[in-house]
This record gives sequence, structure tokens and C-alpha cells, in this order.
Amino acid sequence: MAETYPHPKSLHKEGGTETRANSPSLGVGEEVQGLGDDIILKVNDLKMHFPLRKGMLQRQVGTIKAVDGVSFELVEREVMGLVGESGCGKTTVGRALLRLYDPTGGEVLFHRADGNWVDVAKLNKREMKDLRKEMRMIFQDPFSSLNPRLTVRDIIAEPLVIHGTASGDEITTRVADLMEAVGLKPAYMGRYPHEFSGGQRQRIGVARTLALNPRLIVADEPVSALDVSVQAQVLNLLQSLKDEMRLTFIFISHDLSVVEHICDRIAVMYVGKLVELAPTDELLQNPRHPYTEALVSAVPPADPLIKMERIILEGDVPSPSNPPAGCVFHPRCRYAQDICREQVPPLLDIGPGHVARCHFADELELQGVIHDAE
Repeated sequence: MAETYPHPKSLHKEGGTETRANSPSLGVGEEVQGLGDDIILKVNDLKMHFPLRKGMLQRQVGTIKAVDGVSFELVEREVMGLVGESGCGKTTVGRALLRLYDPTGGEVLFHRADGNWVDVAKLNKREMKDLRKEMRMIFQDPFSSLNPRLTVRDIIAEPLVIHGTASGDEITTRVADLMEAVGLKPAYMGRYPHEFSGGQRQRIGVARTLALNPRLIVADEPVSALDVSVQAQVLNLLQSLKDEMRLTFIFISHDLSVVEHICDRIAVMYVGKLVELAPTDELLQNPRHPYTEALVSAVPPADPLIKMERIILEGDVPSPSNPPAGCVFHPRCRYAQDICREQVPPLLDIGPGHVARCHFADELELQGVIHDAE
């Protein structure tokens, strides 16, 4: 049976005892019994496997398990960070949620604006086109994600044209409003992408994402290609837009210091699996998985007087086509014991909203963020 990472708000009390809401497999338009109205997304055992082919005949010789059993819940107006090293499956999760990849297995249950729940993984092409009004993506590279042959007006207006939600002068008015919302002058809508800086291009991408008034946005490392000063501007922009437009974000990044600034919760991925999930402050101050501890140790403390032990992980990230037996992290873990090499660790519940996939999650004393100098 698939393990789940419930959001704390999906827990409710009945008769003085705490119970966890569950949801069955759904078809289009069916309702979920037991999930609160504020839950907008429930991902259950999501898998994204790619065939590994070789030779002239391209015969399949293996499988790349880019995402292997990811589960979590998301509430409206929440920002959840998805972090981990390059190649851990973060971007693949985001693309599978939006059906840019067809998931190999699992459920992606989305609570639509009309109150119905749908399983995104089971929708046909026509149904997906309609759903894309509510689920959008901000792409990582502001240089390649914009069509260089289109003006800014046409780039931002493209979703409006495809979905037929505006025409003629309405499009120009809408584009002007969107440009102002992201801090760009409407007078620039006749220019082309190469005439803008990296930060301005990312703002154009954000405006295009907002064109259809989505409810859920997957932001795939939206600031990683930008200078540090510009990163802060774009992060502040996303935060203000979230509050003004009641948006929900999945924020994908490899930089914990960026995620700390904007996210309510953080999910840590390693070789296609979620290994820890907790509220942001709780995860940074009290990590319960050795991999999370190593990531946290790489974040420079704000106070230069604070000295933290930097944990350098030995070896390379295992290949998702041939993951190690037992715990996937054990070849690089300084706390590994025999059981880690032999058995897949269970999902341990550490506390409210805090889970970790480690045999010793409730025993290890791991280093977190230190606020006061000794």
C-alpha cells in the first residue's frame, strides 16, 4: 500500500481522537469524501519511469525511475518548496503534475474551482486543455522559454488566444494589466525578448503564466538563472502576487536559502523519492534525515560569528536506473548501519506535519540552523 505525506490540515478530530482523511481513486468530476475544502492538490504514489534503450533497434535494457512513489498534499494559498540535488527528480515531479509528462503511475488529484475533484493523470486531451487554465508553470530558463520571434504582447497573449478568453482590444488591455502587475511598462509590449534583461524576461514569463488567472503554479527554479539582486526582486514579486491573487505554488529549487525566503513547507527529494517533509522552520532547525542535514549545512548562516559544521557528502548520486538496495542514501550516509543496506526505510512520523524516510529518524541528533552564536 502506498505511503502518504498528509498535510497537517487534512487531519481532523472525531470524538476526541485524531483521524487522517483518505481519498479514493477518482474519475472526472467525482468528489473526495473526507478532504477539507482547503486542500487543492493531493498526490498519491506518483511515478515517472523512462525506458532506457540501447543499440540500433533501441531495445529497452532498463528503466530510469526518475520519480518513484512521491506523495504529498497541498492547501490553497500555500507555497511548498521541492528541493534536492540536480537529477533528484524535482522538475520531473512538476512536469508530471501538469501532464507535460504522462505519469507512469499514481494519482494527481486536483480540486477545481467548480468544486469537483479530477485525477489529472486520467484526463483526455480536451479535458487537459480546459484544466490548464487553472494549473500553470513558470519555466526555469527565461532565455529559452520565450519565443524570440514573438513580441512581448504576443507572448503574454498566447494563452488568451489559445483558450479563447479574450480577443481584439481586450487582449491588449489584458496584456497591459499583466505587465503592470509584474512591474513592466506596457509601453514595452511591442519589443522582443532579446531587448530585455534576464530579470525582465522572467517577469514576462510570470505575466504569461498569470494570463488565465490560474489557481496552482509550478515554479521550476524561476530564479536560478538570475543574478542575486534580481533573484530577490523576482521572489518578492512572486510573494506579492501570491497574496494579491490568492495563488498556490510548488516552488522547485536546489537552493535552500531561496526556498526559506518564500516557502511555508519544504519537501526534500533524493533519487526520485521524498525523504523528508516538514514546515520550513521545523525542517531547517530540526532536520530528521541525514541528507537534509547535509543540505542545511551548506546554507551560510546570516550571522558570521556562527560556525556550523559543513557536511561534505562523499561519492556521487546513485543512478535512478540502478538505485542501491535498502535506503537509497546509505552509500553516502555517515550514519548508515547494516539495516540501511538491506531494508527500505519506512516513513516515520516525527511530529505534526513532519515525516522522514530514515530508519533512525527519531533517534539521530542532527545539526540544523543555529540562530544564536555560542
